[in-house]
Amino acid sequence: MGKTFATILAVLLLFTSGTAMAERMTVNASMANVRSGPGDEHNILWKLEKYHPVDVLKKQDPWYYFQDFEKDKGWIHKSLLSDEASVIVIRDRCNVRTGPGTGKDIAFTVEKGVPFKVVKKEGEWINVIHADGDTGWIHKDMVW
Repeated sequence: MGKTFATILAVLLLFTSGTAMAERMTVNASMANVRSGPGDEHNILWKLEKYHPVDVLKKQDPWYYFQDFEKDKGWIHKSLLSDEASVIVIRDRCNVRTGPGTGKDIAFTVEKGVPFKVVKKEGEWINVIHADGDTGWIHKDMVW
């Protein structure tokens, strides 16, 4: 019995090691500083706008080390993040439509790197809202 348990445990460890999923979070401040280390004394590397999604890789309370859609990494204070769903445009140009489907009118067009809060999903389409209040629908293949 002990040998079987050890074998099962070894197999589970083999399959789970290195496969931990990053936690997706969203910037909830109008603008958030990204720092080179976990603390206010570290340099500001760049800033993220509201609804920018990040994958948290490590937590060093109260700072989170993250990676964004371009694989850039930095530190952000946890108070600037929430667990709201968000997406960011990954294509050079993206049509935001008035409804879920290519047959719907184009409400506006955005460039790569524009973040949105997710309102709801309908099939392969995502109803989104920007921090400035603009709303529309984006196909899931256009965002991260």
